[in-house]
Formats: sequence, structure tokens, C-alpha cells
Amino acid sequence: MKKTLILLSVATFGAMTFTGCKKKGCTDSTATNYNSEAKKDDASCVYSPTITIIGSTDTTINVASNYNDPGATAVNKDGSPVDVIVEQLADSVNTETTGVYYVNYKATNTNGTSTAKRKVTVIIGKDNWLVNWDVTSNCGATSFPLAGTPDITSGANANQLVIDNMFTLLGGTAYATINGSSITLDQQTIPITGGEISFNGTGMMTSTGDIINITYNYNNTIPFIGGQGQCVATYTKLP
Repeated sequence: MKKTLILLSVATFGAMTFTGCKKKGCTDSTATNYNSEAKKDDASCVYSPTITIIGSTDTTINVASNYNDPGATAVNKDGSPVDVIVEQLADSVNTETTGVYYVNYKATNTNGTSTAKRKVTVIIGKDNWLVNWDVTSNCGATSFPLAGTPDITSGANANQLVIDNMFTLLGGTAYATINGSSITLDQQTIPITGGEISFNGTGMMTSTGDIINITYNYNNTIPFIGGQGQCVATYTKLP
């Protein structure tokens, strides 16, 4: 019996010793001095600034458009403001070509440095198609006589274009479908005096948004000056 009491006393003392020696430290994982081994918080936590990005953290713009970054703000844990440094903004977003870019923000206080970033995606959008173009081609002056400066406007939906003044002298209206940088002209026919011109085409706009190359397949039924074949037209954005 005496031996049992001694064992119980030792076990109780060990348990008290174990519970009384819990390691203390910062238990908040968001703090800069977070201690993953700490079992009890000792109110020692300190914090780097909190950065808030103004506007969307994921932005999409058209190539060749202007980009003005709205910036970010930062505060300390007590709410006092902290200066935010925007790193390499001039080189962060290249609006002259498509791609995915990032604007990086940094804020520092005596406890450490916080960072954040905004994703900016530069794409070919519909507005990039709705500009003035100069057309050159190897399509010939009679069999598929493309006009040098067609009028391109928006169609019935977000992906449709209307191309007026399609042909030199003959005029005509064509319809195209765009998907990002690609363009498709489904099979269509433009009636003209003495015959008709049937055609289809596919092409791409360059990543800089200033050149379109379209390959046309055509059949012109006008006697003597018509014909059929394939040709390539280059549309260059006018200033």
C-alpha cells in the first residue's frame, strides 16, 4: 500500500510539472515572430504591415491601351498608415504586347516587410479590331480585289465584326467572327454586277495588336476578270 502511494505521488508530481512547463511564445500564425512550438501565447506577437490593394487584384486590359495602376494602402496593427513602395511599375506592365504581368507592392515597419501583387493580363480585345486598317495583299486587282481601307465596325454580338467596303469599286459587306486574336470569315457570297464572289477566310492578329494576316479562299464568277484561288491579305493598323 505504501509503495502504491509513493508511485501515485510521483505520477501526480510529474503531471503537474509537465502542465506547468508549457512552452510560451507567440501562437498567432500571422505574426512575424510566430512560434510553432509554443503551446501558450505570451502576448509577445508583433506584426508586419497589412497591405490592401485598391481595386481588383486580377485586371484585364486591351493591348495598346493605357494602364494607370490604382495602387495600394498599408497599415500597422494599430491602424497607423505605412508607406507602400510600388516596385518597378514602369516595367511591370507592358501594354504594347499581350501577356500576363504583375505589379508588386511592399510595405515595411520595424517588425518586418509585407508584400502583395496585382495580376494584369493584357489581351487582344474587340476594340483592337475596331480601328482603321490599310490593306495589302497578293489577291490580285480583279479576281479578289480587296479595298485598301475597309470600314470595320461591331456586329450583332460581342464576337462579330461587320466589314463594309470589302472590295475595290464593288463595295460589299462581309461578316467575321473574332475570338481573342483569331478571326474567321465563314463561307459567304457577295453578289455584284455580272456575277458573285464567294469566299471564306481565317487569320490572326499579332500580339502587338497592329497587324492582321488573313488567308482567303475565293471564287469569283465574273466573266473574263474572275477566277478562284487562295491569297493572303495583311491589314496594318493606321496611326
